[in-house]
Amino acid sequence: MLALGDFNELEVARAVDFGLYLTSDDGDLLLPGKYVPEGTQIGDRLRVFVYRDSEDRLIATTLEPLARVNQFAALTVRDVSQVGAFLEWGLEKDLLLPYRNQHRDLRPGQRVTIFVYLDDTSDRIVASAKWERYLPDAPFPGQAGDAVALFVADETDLGYKVIVDGLYQGLLYHNEVFRPLRLGDTPTGYVRQVRPDGKLDISLQKAGYDEALDAADTLLAALRTGGGTLPLSDKSEPDDIYRRLGMSKKVFKKALGTLYKRGLVQLLPTETRLLSGE
Repeated sequence: MLALGDFNELEVARAVDFGLYLTSDDGDLLLPGKYVPEGTQIGDRLRVFVYRDSEDRLIATTLEPLARVNQFAALTVRDVSQVGAFLEWGLEKDLLLPYRNQHRDLRPGQRVTIFVYLDDTSDRIVASAKWERYLPDAPFPGQAGDAVALFVADETDLGYKVIVDGLYQGLLYHNEVFRPLRLGDTPTGYVRQVRPDGKLDISLQKAGYDEALDAADTLLAALRTGGGTLPLSDKSEPDDIYRRLGMSKKVFKKALGTLYKRGLVQLLPTETRLLSGE
């Protein structure tokens, strides 16, 4: 069966003035000429993305969309109409986010996290901003301290809602964030705790001693890159520390202490120096 909203490998059946027709179990569909790879011959198999054009006809493209069916993505609103918002997703025809699938009204230029799915009634590819509905109910199989892949999905008063390992919902509290984040970012995170409701508290830093060791390695590398001197000390402003090293002042001071105890650095009022020989 043809996978609508995903990539398919299809055979070239015939050529026409405006492109190629590819054969499938659901009938032949057009690959417009501007997407035909140079040198393509009848009988070749092409990897193409299949969706519906503005007239609801199945059509193929070699363009790579920003999201496929059953995927999460953060997309930009191109336009708003009476039926919903239209999202830029890398193809000629924008992706529809119907009003019924929105939490709030959207405006052009705004970024929104969505889940892409195939509507059973219309057989169209559509988006939903109610992405939480599409996360499975299965409990997180790991434990506190685990490294996880994050997808930044939304910002709230408490912090950032994140999708963890593509399957679970977590919260990254504002006081755990020491760098700018935007919807769609995919940093590595660490599980702080698994809450009774199954949701996860997440941090961008490793907890405890591991965090200090990682930060110490980062600081040591920065000192070496800077010729042995870094214009930061334990009196420096948090913003200056973050801008240079991407870590909080608290973590920076732990890293300083770790290197000082190893006898690797000299601590001065306005800078840190790498001791000779290191």
